[in-house]
Amino acid sequence: MLEEKYLECCYCGETISFLLDLSVNCQKSIEDCEVCCRPIEFSYTVGIDGLSSFEVFRLD
Repeated sequence: MLEEKYLECCYCGETISFLLDLSVNCQKSIEDCEVCCRPIEFSYTVGIDGLSSFEVFRLD
């Protein structure tokens, strides 16, 4: 199951979206901002009731 998550880019402040695969218990990935193209690392874990944690990190 995919879930779309919206957040502000930690570099440019624009709202961007990520698609999270909730069929995976935990995942760590790097995606580029759709606006400023800078790399953003994110990780998340999924519990019984859905998304249990979501963290975003700058890569500088």
